[in-house]
Amino acid sequence: MELHIFPAENAVLGALADFFVATANQAIAARGRFAVALSGGSSPKKLYELLASDAYRAQVAWGKVHFFFGDERTVPHTSPESNYLMAKKALFDPLAIKPAHVFAVDTALAPAEAAAQYGVAIEEFFGDEPARFDLVLLGLGDNAHTASLFPHTPVLHDAAVGVKDVFVAELNTTRITLTAPLLNQARATAFLVYGAGKAIAVQQILEGPRDVDQYPAQLIAPAGGNVHWFLDEAAAADLK
Repeated sequence: MELHIFPAENAVLGALADFFVATANQAIAARGRFAVALSGGSSPKKLYELLASDAYRAQVAWGKVHFFFGDERTVPHTSPESNYLMAKKALFDPLAIKPAHVFAVDTALAPAEAAAQYGVAIEEFFGDEPARFDLVLLGLGDNAHTASLFPHTPVLHDAAVGVKDVFVAELNTTRITLTAPLLNQARATAFLVYGAGKAIAVQQILEGPRDVDQYPAQLIAPAGGNVHWFLDEAAAADLK
């Protein structure tokens, strides 16, 4: 695990954008493509907008990048709550990403069917190789959830490498999420966390007792890859 702590939000975003570019270029040089699982929410939106800006857009061979989603909400792709729609507006459209390179969850299906179909799509993409993303981008909720691995949900104890639907009682909704074993196969993982509101969760996950039911982000511990935490000083304030 590596901590990257910066004074403010803009510096965090810039550092993670640089990390994204370096990781993408390494993957393309080594394997001819870059497979990334995106995070949803407001924090990564700013990262995607930065990557699509004039400062970064020429630094990656975007035609060799394939985009997946770490989780998705069970809403239409036209909904403002859709992780796909957010990424489409912030990243895919500005960079003219080919639709064939974007692997979205089919939220028109029933949640269990959508999860199963997405798992098949991931398996087919990787073929005979393990489903190993070059980079997984993750956010962090105030309640220590990441992707749609929420506290005290059954998916936290799912040992399968795959995609699952999970009912989140606190939100009274169903989400689609990659399981922790699938996320943990990634070559590299990067958390993007900023703001004082995340400080308690960051401290509990990184320094507190292991309790994955209470702090699901503790599940993210890839055996063959590195975990990088990109934090601002406010989010890291409670770390010893």
